[in-house]
Amino acid sequence: MAKAKPFIKWVGGKTQLIEQLDAQLPADFGNWENATYIEPFVGGGAMLFYMLQRYPNIKHAVINDINADLTTCYRIVRDNPEELIVSLQEIQDAYNTLQTEEARKEFFLTARDRYNEKNLDPIENTTKFFFLNRTCFNGLYRVNKKGLFNVPFGKYSNPQICDPMTIRKDSELLQRVEIMTGDFEETFQHAEGNTLFYFDPPYRPLSDTSSFNDYTKEAFNDDAQIRLKEYCDRIHEAGFRFMLSNSDCKGKNEADSFFDVLYKAYQIERVWASRFINANASKRGKLTEILVHNYKETKANVYVENFQLEPMFVAEDEIEYRKSD
Repeated sequence: MAKAKPFIKWVGGKTQLIEQLDAQLPADFGNWENATYIEPFVGGGAMLFYMLQRYPNIKHAVINDINADLTTCYRIVRDNPEELIVSLQEIQDAYNTLQTEEARKEFFLTARDRYNEKNLDPIENTTKFFFLNRTCFNGLYRVNKKGLFNVPFGKYSNPQICDPMTIRKDSELLQRVEIMTGDFEETFQHAEGNTLFYFDPPYRPLSDTSSFNDYTKEAFNDDAQIRLKEYCDRIHEAGFRFMLSNSDCKGKNEADSFFDVLYKAYQIERVWASRFINANASKRGKLTEILVHNYKETKANVYVENFQLEPMFVAEDEIEYRKSD
């Protein structure tokens, strides 16, 4: 049976880390009654779609992103899936009938210019977003200081732009999701009772040339990282739980303890993640990332202590059971 999954490519997507993220959830999360799940930086939504399928006790979910074009995509997938499928099929057919790379590049650039006019209706805007995401270089979403999408042509000859099954499955799950567009702190108003926040913000760059936080024209610099930490303090003081992902600066530079100092009051774990989006193949590979959370007992800790079997999420969207190490 097909499962819901991200409908777009996204830099820093969490599909490859789902297993490790799941292991770091609160030990009793699956038993929370009427749980609320909040993602203030939803991005590609890999964690969102996993959580909604894995934990039926999540009765209410809230997602947010400052990128209005992205949140419009989520709303259209949720509310108008059939109209979107028809529109995507049309642009896919038009693109895939082009015989030369030159013709496909011209089609891409015309679509990019149209998208950057910023006066499209939601269906066309989302169609262009999907198309550019599937045909630009490496599926990278990047804008310039004026907020204009500027990723170059990706040279794909026969990309799948329309995936009706995924759109319909995602639409079903998104029916119980509230979609916000704005600053991450605005999500606090939706926290009540058993609430878990998962933060996947723009990562702090490991070098001057490795920044991939150009998802919007607003920079997410160290001041923003500090403001996010203070928001985590607010969540903690209110009695809610949070988990946060970010780059591991210390893994790249032993002297860089930015996050270790910033989140010293909380639990900090390190996980391995592969980085695939880099023009220089030699710079792709495995790096550590940090996971911060404000609770001590995680699923991993409990399963290790009790030698129980833990359901793990794998890339093929199948569940395999194995003993926790």
